Amino acid sequence: MPVHNEDIAAIFEEMADLLEIEGANPFRVRAYRNAARSVRSLGRELAEMVASGEDLTQLPGIGKDLAAKIIEMVRTGKVRALEKLHRKVPASLEDLLHIPGLGPRRVRRLFDELGIETLEQLAEAARAGRLRTLPGFGARTEQRILDALAAHRSQERRFLYSVARQYAEPLAAWLRKIPGVERVVVAGSYRRGRETVGDLDILVTVRADSPVMARFVTYDEVAEVISSGATRASVILRSGLQVDLRVVTAHSLGAALHYFTGSKAHNIQIRRLGQQRGLKINEYGVFRGERAIAGESEDSVFAAVGLPYIPPELRENRGEIAAAREGRLPRLIERKDLRGDLHCHSRASDGHADIETMARAAREAGLEYLAITDHSRHLSVARGLDERRLLQQIEEIDRLNERLHGITLLKGIEVDILEDGRLDLPDSVLAQLDLVVGAVHDHFGLSEKKQTARLLRAMAHKYFTLLAHPSGRLLLKREAYAVDMPRVVEAARERGCFLELNAQPLRLDLKDNHCRLARERGVPLSINSDSHGPDGFANLAYGINQARRGWLEKGDVLNTLPLGKLRKRLRGTMG
Repeated sequence: MPVHNEDIAAIFEEMADLLEIEGANPFRVRAYRNAARSVRSLGRELAEMVASGEDLTQLPGIGKDLAAKIIEMVRTGKVRALEKLHRKVPASLEDLLHIPGLGPRRVRRLFDELGIETLEQLAEAARAGRLRTLPGFGARTEQRILDALAAHRSQERRFLYSVARQYAEPLAAWLRKIPGVERVVVAGSYRRGRETVGDLDILVTVRADSPVMARFVTYDEVAEVISSGATRASVILRSGLQVDLRVVTAHSLGAALHYFTGSKAHNIQIRRLGQQRGLKINEYGVFRGERAIAGESEDSVFAAVGLPYIPPELRENRGEIAAAREGRLPRLIERKDLRGDLHCHSRASDGHADIETMARAAREAGLEYLAITDHSRHLSVARGLDERRLLQQIEEIDRLNERLHGITLLKGIEVDILEDGRLDLPDSVLAQLDLVVGAVHDHFGLSEKKQTARLLRAMAHKYFTLLAHPSGRLLLKREAYAVDMPRVVEAARERGCFLELNAQPLRLDLKDNHCRLARERGVPLSINSDSHGPDGFANLAYGINQARRGWLEKGDVLNTLPLGKLRKRLRGTMG
């Protein structure tokens, strides 16, 4: 049974949670959490590395013990150490960890002092007012837990796009190998490049004798078959991801692709345009009366209502239909347009490789330049650089540039924006850099007024170049902090500095609508990997997805510039 990187990372996270509930050594807990992060950042499947006999201990954060567990997971689908933990800590306690405000220590206290093991018991105790009797809880905490429980019950389970991809692409490749299968396309929100995915819609065209439907429900990763018929089947994978497979005819593939790709609002508008022309548009084709006049291709569906082809990422009913009608559709950016990366980390702070290794990996990823932007001293958990260490790194980069070929390193820093908007390092050292990337890493709970003022003061600094992950969100984990983003965009335009589109799959920050706002206000964005290791440059593809959803063209993105023009733009922000 296939084991994906996300499966392994999830097990390491689960072990960290259970160990913390148990009260284990914090260093041991941290080792599992670091391993989970490392596994999620890899550009290769660990199962492939195990099969080829590669040394897993060469991976960042993976020692002999963790490597052995990975091999055990890949070969057996389980890990004995986790089963042992489950015998010591009730498995239901893990569900409590999904409630905001309940960390492992609080979960342990609830279990030890109130005997709470399940979400139902937690809700009952909160409604009865028993939580407030525990030290560190109180009435307000109790109410927040009740609110979080209500939200948790109503929340649809979603998966990061990058996680859904680990399941979608291997499944699509497996389906293509089934006899009689001609085309396989993953549609839905996945094809639109949404940040998170609720389920997968897969369309296939086949010859009449293909056993695709019977084979699909036997796929190794299927945990439950919801329904199975001649042309449609629905299953739940072991990961919890639902997959719907539909067989469509070749002459209606375009219509089906359009129907199962666009948002509901987009599809309604296209159908209305068809109705105005006396047409009926559905998943089977475009019809005038009983006669099909289009539907073999998506282009034919759009042409039937007088529109050019609209890329999947734009099909959200956010003005794309009017833009198509008026010839204003953007020529969306592609991965090949990126010439560099302006945000990455080395071993000097919390990265997993030295600067030269990162440079060579960037070159292999097709980049011409790379900014080294390790953390500044304020972020002590990431071993941030103080003035002395940053000056040493500047000298190291100068030496490397003398002998590296095919890649140029730029000198930068991801400097913390302090609570009052000051930058974490003195001007004397910031002045020696090619760019200064400012970022918020704490005090997320400030009011919108204070958080906005904090960012505006930082952006007004004479050496400020680029605002990193501007909203501070972590998808499915942490909401964006309160900030007036239109005011931030306007400040960037006035100051002549830039905003980042952070391509980390957990961030994808800026949001797509804010990317579009920046484009409309003439504020260039930089699509950056925020890579912490050589494999991290693969993140740029996720950033491109987000950029396309934000209507960005090549000319809207700073790091599509050749190095000479980029240097000129950067100098314009430095003093």
